[in-house]
Amino acid sequence: MMQTYQGGCHCGRVRFKFTADLDGITECNCSICTKKGIWHLIVSQEQFELLGGKDDLTTYTFNTGVAPHTFCKHCGMHPFYVPRSDPDKIDVNARCLDDFDINTITPKPFDGANWEDSMKKDVPWR
Repeated sequence: MMQTYQGGCHCGRVRFKFTADLDGITECNCSICTKKGIWHLIVSQEQFELLGGKDDLTTYTFNTGVAPHTFCKHCGMHPFYVPRSDPDKIDVNARCLDDFDINTITPKPFDGANWEDSMKKDVPWR
């Protein structure tokens, strides 16, 4: 069910809201997502609004340099970024949502460790 959610980084400087259905949450097994513990939810840019903290964000890129992994430069939290798989969308880290009980969701697996092959398969947000 489509609902509006809010979230942010750990220190609270970066705040956002979006409208989506949480059934689309995935868990990626690539090296960076595994280490960060991100649960992904891809939303359109029209569904996403940055409420505050634009100047508190910085980015990290690696490997191909295509996906700018956005994070708060104060607390280091990765609340959202523009995904390599969908550069016209926003990938929200569901673990950064306010009042979100991770025990109510079972994320769908995504094989980001084999990204190119995974993108040939049917993925939940396409």
